[in-house]
Amino acid sequence: MSDVTRTRHGRPVHHWRRDLVELAALFTAVAVADIVANLVGHGPGGPALLAISAFALLATAGFHTWWSRRHGHAPPTGDTGSTGDTGARSAARVRQAGPRGPESPSGSGPEQQPSSVAPDDVAEPAALWRMRTTVRDAPGSLAALCTALAGRQVDILSLQTHPLAEGTVDEFLLRAPGEVAASEITRVVAAAGGSSTWIERADAHDLVDAPTRVLGLATRTALDAAELPLALRQLLGRCTIRSLPATAPGKGRESESVPAEGSLEDTVLRLRAPEGGVITVERPYLPFTPTEFARARALVELDARLGPRIPRSQDVLTLPEGNAITVRRADTGDLEAAREMHERCSARTLGMRYHGPVGDADRYLNHLLSPRFGRTLAVQTASGRIVGLGHLLWDGDETEVALLVEDDWQRRGIGSELLGRLVAMAVEAGCESVYAVTQASNTGMVAAMRGLELPLDYQIEEGTLVVTARLDTAATSVDVTEFGRAQAP
Repeated sequence: MSDVTRTRHGRPVHHWRRDLVELAALFTAVAVADIVANLVGHGPGGPALLAISAFALLATAGFHTWWSRRHGHAPPTGDTGSTGDTGARSAARVRQAGPRGPESPSGSGPEQQPSSVAPDDVAEPAALWRMRTTVRDAPGSLAALCTALAGRQVDILSLQTHPLAEGTVDEFLLRAPGEVAASEITRVVAAAGGSSTWIERADAHDLVDAPTRVLGLATRTALDAAELPLALRQLLGRCTIRSLPATAPGKGRESESVPAEGSLEDTVLRLRAPEGGVITVERPYLPFTPTEFARARALVELDARLGPRIPRSQDVLTLPEGNAITVRRADTGDLEAAREMHERCSARTLGMRYHGPVGDADRYLNHLLSPRFGRTLAVQTASGRIVGLGHLLWDGDETEVALLVEDDWQRRGIGSELLGRLVAMAVEAGCESVYAVTQASNTGMVAAMRGLELPLDYQIEEGTLVVTARLDTAATSVDVTEFGRAQAP
């Protein structure tokens, strides 16, 4: 450390030796300048020596200029003591801002370099994909697959593993550039070692992680037993679910039985229903995994432990003539009241509803009122008598609606009220359509279906009319109080 840099009491300290050296250098420079002046002015080769000195100075200046332009003015990073953090931070800023296009090179903004990209060259928005593939159960197999997807700029948003006896089924939620097609993704996966690959488009609902989705389905099932088939469908994807009772209605024969722990057969799984029947789930396009089978069985076991249950909410409505009625959910606990309503109905009314012998009508009630096969709404008078029933029945991939209103209460809008509420439930459950099976002469049911103001399809065969209403799943509600305002019970 030099004398001038040392400090005392916070101030620089100057030493007399440095002043003496500077003074000596000054006198030496004056002496040398005097000698050179005398040599140039009085010596025999003075002008030549002056010209040579000028040429040397010009050559030195020119060399310095060339060297500076060739190597730049900035000193190396190592000479400045820089650790490279600035470059790392600059790279981070570039990544946050996004890649620069050809119209915006480094160091210049869009306002300095006008864009030369045509509107047709704008990249397509990213697409979400759900994909399943089977990989070898060996170290590095999954890493090779992820590396191959990264090479096509495909981002892995979530991953679930389903172990098998041989290999592992990996389920991905992917976000890929819009220009990357599904066939290209499957080709990349196959080249990386994946087999039996299945892929389909996903949506924002698939972004919910699996534990959160399963907990939500369990909550819905715990509140309403009728939610079990819907929960299974959302848990397992696009599949067909059928619930078979322990005894077939109207025939008295036993249905097929399954082990207590259920059974899994490739694309079909069977579970024992809490009431003794069988729940069959079919998914032909994609085999079930043992992990999915365990999840479905746990959901059914939860439903069995909780027992029969339905929401106890109800709405009190006023008919045009002033009578008050109550619309509420019904279950097997209303079996006796429903049978009494059957006794008050005419044979014609029962025949239009059940399309068969009137004497068999009571045999179907236990099946229809069970929450396992759908949802039932009951219309109850102030005296507690049931005068109307509406059923929303899960029929595999389709959903059926059925109505029965006691003769003395027909033509008062009760059927339309029930149908509107059932369709609202179907929309909430994500059903694409509902259908009603009736007779061509049943003008009341046809009028109620038309009153929905939905696209309708009609099929008539041997006097039986099937009316299918295509639902707008984007709608959040259906008008179900056309003849009265709902009141607090």
